[in-house]
Amino acid sequence: MIKLLVRRSTSWLILIVVATNVTYLLANLFLDPRSNYRETRPIPSEKQIDDSLAAYGLDPRVPLIERWWSWLRDIVLHFDWGRSPNGGSVNAEMAYRTLVSAQLVLIATVLCVIVGVGLGVVSAIHQYGVIDRVLQAVSILLYNVPTVVMALLLVFGAIRINESVGHTLFLVAGSQSPQVSGLLPTIVDRLAHLLLPTVSLTLLGYVGYHLTQRSLLLDTINADFVRTARATGLPYGKAIRRHALRAALIPTATSVAFSIPGVFTGAIITESIFGWHGMGEYFSLTLAKNDVNGVVAVAAFGALMTAIGAILADIATAFLDPRVRLA
Repeated sequence: MIKLLVRRSTSWLILIVVATNVTYLLANLFLDPRSNYRETRPIPSEKQIDDSLAAYGLDPRVPLIERWWSWLRDIVLHFDWGRSPNGGSVNAEMAYRTLVSAQLVLIATVLCVIVGVGLGVVSAIHQYGVIDRVLQAVSILLYNVPTVVMALLLVFGAIRINESVGHTLFLVAGSQSPQVSGLLPTIVDRLAHLLLPTVSLTLLGYVGYHLTQRSLLLDTINADFVRTARATGLPYGKAIRRHALRAALIPTATSVAFSIPGVFTGAIITESIFGWHGMGEYFSLTLAKNDVNGVVAVAAFGALMTAIGAILADIATAFLDPRVRLA
């Protein structure tokens, strides 16, 4: 197993390096950082714009191959991903926004999987029963609710409740309160800010796991190995948990692992509505501002998350399927 992980990690490392370098070349070809300066008043000359960009390694007068080599050298020697056209450090932005998104995304992902898989098991056990039909109806309804609608409903509902009780029960904007200090008050405040966006992401994210897990479990619940386990005297519930569910969880575990990069950079709407300055917002800002170094850093982060997801998928598959471990 360790040899397998080492081989996979090496392969993914090579892919990350290649993908990041290709992204850098493409970003320099198709993004135009000079457009940010043309929006200022008075409009600077082309020479002034190029001189400003030179400080950030984006001078178009320098051949692309030289800019690429300087950029790559800074990363390898100093792990410096450069600066944005506004002078901000890409490293600082990535560190801050990754931490902000991680708090929101990881909790929501765990809840989505727990709720989705749990409801999928309940639905499969009660196939075509009242519980199954009600759970499916709710999931299908939530599946068709746009992200922006769900987020705004929670915001307006929380504001109405706050007004009704005359006290701020729900915090609807931002990731933290500036006036809070101390470890315990900070943790409580952060959890309070996490509540509504986490609920929004969970309500919309669990649906896929619920419906998928229900279908997967129905495919294995009557399989030969489950019937054999029951024939040995194993109770129905234990046969499902130990055998049917374990086999049905393999595709779900793989799906969860590979969804990690998309979840980090894909929560743009939720982060915008709830005022969370995370990776989703940063991804959209780098594109809007023609931020070459920022775009490349986000792409590298996405590639890294994909690699981590793939390795976690391998570990989960080996844990759930003994045949993989034996192989």
